[in-house]
Amino acid sequence: MLMPKKTKYRKDHKRRRGGVATRLVDVNFGSYGLKAMTAHWINSRQIEAARRVMTRYIKKTGKLWIRIFPDKPVTAHGGEMPMGKGKGAVDHYVCVVKPGTVMFEIEGIDEKTAREAMTLAGHKLPVKCKVLSK
Repeated sequence: MLMPKKTKYRKDHKRRRGGVATRLVDVNFGSYGLKAMTAHWINSRQIEAARRVMTRYIKKTGKLWIRIFPDKPVTAHGGEMPMGKGKGAVDHYVCVVKPGTVMFEIEGIDEKTAREAMTLAGHKLPVKCKVLSK
């Protein structure tokens, strides 16, 4: 699972999720990319599930880039916990994805295979996705 080795602060505020992406908006490394059309938090399990689907579909051909990284800690209390008692412990890490963010890129395979692999990966993610070509 993806998670940061070290963070400046252990716990983070929720923040608002508005706006569109201004960085990670172009396909830079590969020939095809998977772009988010809606905003959402994507956790490390979802990124890993999408990566596994793509690598299994393209087999040993091509190269895959993951352009997003879960660096925002999300805290949680145990079930049936009363109100108060402070902020919970860090449960997992998420990546804040805004509309327009290119999350994955692929190179070295034909267009049909790349589009199908990206579409399968999009089904594993909580955002609406679109396949781009360079």
